[in-house]
Amino acid sequence: MNSLAENIISQEEKYSVILDRLELIYKKMDDKYKELSGYYGFYCTGCEDNCCFTRFYHHTFAEYLYIKKGLDTLDAVNRKEIKEKAVLICRQTEELDKYRSQVHLLCPLNYEGMCVLYAYRPMICRLHGLPHELVLPGREKSLSPGCDEFKSQCGGKEYMKFDRTPFYVEMAGIEQDIKKALDISERIKMTVAQMLTTL
Repeated sequence: MNSLAENIISQEEKYSVILDRLELIYKKMDDKYKELSGYYGFYCTGCEDNCCFTRFYHHTFAEYLYIKKGLDTLDAVNRKEIKEKAVLICRQTEELDKYRSQVHLLCPLNYEGMCVLYAYRPMICRLHGLPHELVLPGREKSLSPGCDEFKSQCGGKEYMKFDRTPFYVEMAGIEQDIKKALDISERIKMTVAQMLTTL
């Protein structure tokens, strides 16, 4: 991944405009989350099962490059510290995986409960927790009841329809355009920590 990362990062002029579109999609996600969390009265601040401890994989170069864009806004000292944390987390994860132990490690971007790249966080970090539905090609509609903290706080509230599908479709279009612009066919499956070790 490192050689591929160096190759695509060096071609910023080819993808920067596409990332502007991603920013608009993220704004729509944030607005939708705000609307839904307001309806439910859901607040995840102080959650014991913090989703920042969850190992989420991200599957688009768009998200990877947007994390890079955010990282570039930090000073050299902070970037170095974050990367060192990411390397350590990846090593610890590998060790835990050897013994098939549960991985429950805090995201390297989390400092004192806050994401230092909050405006640049990936899609799942923006949408996780709320009940939703999703329709993928060739599959039946899937329904998710939300995270455990949501069910604890708001489980009795009537469901407000939230179809994630349009967001996934838009993200797929962004990813397709980035791959075309960069002339790459590879796929990506990385945690935030793994991404950071290559940046």
